[in-house]
Amino acid sequence: MKHLLSLIILFLSYYTQIQSAELFLEAESFEKKGGWSIDQQFMDLMGSSYLIAHGLGTPVDDATTTANFPQTGTYYIYVRTYNWTSPWYTGDGPGKFTLTIDGQSVKTELGTTGNSWMWQEAGKINIKNTQVKIGLRDLSGFDGRCDAIYFTTNKDILLPVSDKALQEFRNNALKIPSKPQSAGSFDFVVIGGGIAGISAAVSAARLGCKVALVNDRPILGGNNSSEVRVHLGGRIEVGPYKALGSLQKEFGHSRGGNAQPAEFYEDSKKEEIVKKEKNITFFPNYRAISVKMDGKKIKSITAKHIENSQEIELSAPIFSDCTGDGTIGYLAGADYLMGREGRDEFGEDIAPAKADKMTMGASVQWYSKKEEKTSKFPHFHYGINFNDENCEKVTMGEWTWETGMNKDQIKDFERIRDYGLLVVYSNWSYLKNDLKDNSEYKKRKLDWVAYIAGKRESRRLLGDYILKQDDIEKNVFHEDGSATTTWSIDLHFPDPKNSKHFPGNEFKAETKHINIYPYPIPYRCLYSRNIDNLFMAGRNISVTHVALGTTRVMRTTGMMGEVVGMAASLCKKYNTFPRQIYFYHLNALKALMTQGVGNKELPNNQVFNLGGTLSTPQPFPNR
Repeated sequence: MKHLLSLIILFLSYYTQIQSAELFLEAESFEKKGGWSIDQQFMDLMGSSYLIAHGLGTPVDDATTTANFPQTGTYYIYVRTYNWTSPWYTGDGPGKFTLTIDGQSVKTELGTTGNSWMWQEAGKINIKNTQVKIGLRDLSGFDGRCDAIYFTTNKDILLPVSDKALQEFRNNALKIPSKPQSAGSFDFVVIGGGIAGISAAVSAARLGCKVALVNDRPILGGNNSSEVRVHLGGRIEVGPYKALGSLQKEFGHSRGGNAQPAEFYEDSKKEEIVKKEKNITFFPNYRAISVKMDGKKIKSITAKHIENSQEIELSAPIFSDCTGDGTIGYLAGADYLMGREGRDEFGEDIAPAKADKMTMGASVQWYSKKEEKTSKFPHFHYGINFNDENCEKVTMGEWTWETGMNKDQIKDFERIRDYGLLVVYSNWSYLKNDLKDNSEYKKRKLDWVAYIAGKRESRRLLGDYILKQDDIEKNVFHEDGSATTTWSIDLHFPDPKNSKHFPGNEFKAETKHINIYPYPIPYRCLYSRNIDNLFMAGRNISVTHVALGTTRVMRTTGMMGEVVGMAASLCKKYNTFPRQIYFYHLNALKALMTQGVGNKELPNNQVFNLGGTLSTPQPFPNR
């Protein structure tokens, strides 16, 4: 009898749901974003991007869209949002916003409660006309965030919580086809549009490959874009293959420095070089979310649009993971390392005695602007307390403002970025409102704070060779030496002074530069050892944590990309895979590296090698 009753209840619940009217809106798909920004950094964790009201303490303009309801009637409203300061503060958070319906605000404040991403009830509304203008109204300017809005006539609806159930719910509500739309077949697919990805795509295209370049932002450049604002470090046109790096002279910036005005990073030059290459098809705003395998080879990747959730599939015989996080390799099952290896594992005396999970952190950079009049900043107190002794009496913060060294740079990355925002706002609030002698700050306005964090380290995909400390310091010869690393071994660690005031929650870093001779990175570090058709270029190549300290800067990663593009062209020419280039076609690769693909006649603006110096220059051995 009880079993029969349960079936009846289940049937009635299902019948009620299928009879109810509903409307599902992804916030990032709003027609007009207003002052809200799309944040896609955490799609791997939550399956979707979201809108963030990044106003630096000043409410941003409304985001709006026109919604077509299936019928009139009373709808219950649920908003998926997150109280982002909840890891550090138990009260209501600062990210306040509300919904507007045809310009009228719904009474419920959103984004200030709970301690995880959740469906928050926003009340109910009587819809009299099926076409309605829906808006997001920011109330604080402090990074309120909205993932989705759900309207339903079913008062007793149970909304999904788990990642899998939520993704199925999204796909059903948005009517996402089970099979992604084909975006075509290519000779070479590059995923990631940072300096390494741009270089790999352009290099291969100029050598005759039909290339797809997939980037999950509208802007190219990665950490060197105006969204993150890190200068290009390292040197180009050095080493045994001096033509490598000449490509970067066509799109690299002409002014240096971190956390500078947007125009310093010359985003348009990066876009122009990609778009003018006839062999490149550019897919901006697409995030790679899955791969299809054929044994040990990647057959295709599926990418989701960060605004409209459209999914596309791209096929090729060869792929390159330039995502930084090794995302494609991870999805394909590639071997990888993460964290610090123990001293004995690779014989590195710089390494810790025992392996651990520490990585270099991510930076939320910022700067202020001096004005003629005194300006105000809201009081911001959400779990981190500053005083005259522990506050940072500065007017800008660049690479040293670094968080998450003791966190997982993949799984905890939203929290890492949010802590970066928290300390910037909290410190600035103290300087403006509480510091006794604050004459330096009265006429300063917080002018720019990054919401896209600049990451240094996460997964490192393993190749046929793993570059280590001894290779670099002892100048060990490898016949397949390629792009040359010139940066010092530059490994960041928590600033001891900052650790004293904020133990376990540091937000400042220090480093010790260990100078090196220029060192050619073995080609075998640039392809996966267990995924047959996968290259990698960038900070995710096959190196130890210690060796990453010298290979991770962007001029160096760009040269890696050039080499990968050259090797991809040889894969096409000889109908083979990356490993076979090393075994059978290394001389052909050396010829291409000698020749280069860039304009050698342009000036080499590499004076901004800040943060790393070379040992006394030595000629390369004639081997």
